[in-house]
Amino acid sequence: MNDLSQTRLWAMRAAFLLLALVILFFQLLPMETTPRAWAGPNLLLCFACAWSLRRPEYVPAPALALAFLLTDLLLQRPPGLFALLALIGCENLKSRGRSLRDGGFAAEWLTVGMVMVLIMAANRLILAIVMVPVPGLTLSLSELGMSLLFYPLIVAVTHGIMRVRKTAPGDLDALGQRV
Repeated sequence: MNDLSQTRLWAMRAAFLLLALVILFFQLLPMETTPRAWAGPNLLLCFACAWSLRRPEYVPAPALALAFLLTDLLLQRPPGLFALLALIGCENLKSRGRSLRDGGFAAEWLTVGMVMVLIMAANRLILAIVMVPVPGLTLSLSELGMSLLFYPLIVAVTHGIMRVRKTAPGDLDALGQRV
């Protein structure tokens, strides 16, 4: 039984990194040649938040840091800034997981929304302080709004298709400890 849970643990960690690579692949595809006035959702951040709340052991900090840093580098953002902020936000959500486990989805959605708003605001503030060109406010707000609107869909996919569910009070983790 313990071997099976260790296998599942590492399979889900690999699945998260594979999911991050697939999302990054589709973000890098040249779908349009003209710039858009709006931005799509940050799917990687949505999946990372959902997995951090539901099964924090599936997304350890090094995996999150690697996925977000690779995204920063390939999307030509300032390397490490968004990765650090997203990592702090996901680790904050991991620490709140137990208290949000008993609450409804609305409390989870509100908490994730606040974390996403703080990540975006801190990113823009730090970029402005160090005098790096900041993306337009419209683009940032549309990305944030789309991310918040897509979060319930991401949770549905995570729960229904990927089988990453919230832990119940009596569940055991991969090491046999009570969650």
